[in-house]
Amino acid sequence: MELTLGKKQVLTIVKQVEFGVYLGTEKEKVLLPKKQVPEGAEPGDPVEVFLYKDSQDRLIATTNEPLLTLGELAVLEVAETGKYGAFLKWGLEKDLFLPFKEQTSRVKKGDKCLVTLYVDKSQRLCATMRVYELLRKDSEYKKDDMVTGIVYETSQQFGAFVAVDNQFSALIPRRELFREIPVGTIVHARVTSVKEDGKLDLSLREKAFVQMDADAEMIYEKMKSQNGMLPFTDKADPEIIKREFGMSKAAFKRAVGRLLKAGKIEIGEQKITTK
Repeated sequence: MELTLGKKQVLTIVKQVEFGVYLGTEKEKVLLPKKQVPEGAEPGDPVEVFLYKDSQDRLIATTNEPLLTLGELAVLEVAETGKYGAFLKWGLEKDLFLPFKEQTSRVKKGDKCLVTLYVDKSQRLCATMRVYELLRKDSEYKKDDMVTGIVYETSQQFGAFVAVDNQFSALIPRRELFREIPVGTIVHARVTSVKEDGKLDLSLREKAFVQMDADAEMIYEKMKSQNGMLPFTDKADPEIIKREFGMSKAAFKRAVGRLLKAGKIEIGEQKITTK
């Protein structure tokens, strides 16, 4: 059986030594360290192991369960950063290397990021945040469903790319972003459409008639914290509204209209005040 780096496989014990056992065949074998050898195991017995390279770049087997194998996706935590990239915790003694060139956004210690495994030119396992092509497009979600996902990449042109349930391809379009969402952010969003190819479009906001009450309450509370006044009206520049409240001008006008109808505010020429 071929020894496959980065995957779990069942190998046969072919030789016992003082410091462990060798698995595979007489021609191609890999060491399973003594502390990893199942109790009572002997030559001829099968053992399920994961193959990776140790700190000295030697192929080695482990019975420990890695958090990520080849072909899979997983959210891993950054253990530390170094000169050439970051190192991720993945359940093994050796941390997983994430090169700078494979980061969609610079990560720091404690950050969490969605990654997959690949084998680099030196035949070592590394991580990459470039997971777009691996995301599935066959979710059962439909319009107006609420979903949870992680932002794995952002684009000034397109918006925030999200992996729903860490596996399905989704996008928060630029028009739906009223604040910056860093890579690694967990978002709870509403499906606004399901594309023909199965990709999901998302919004961080509820339907307009549901969101309006929450927006109105937020605006009113902010006004109370600012001596009952906003120094602009619903005719203000959209960028001012976006900066102050993280919403579109249309959403702001709806919320202000709700407050006006409820008799909570007055709209002047250049400001809005509470009653």
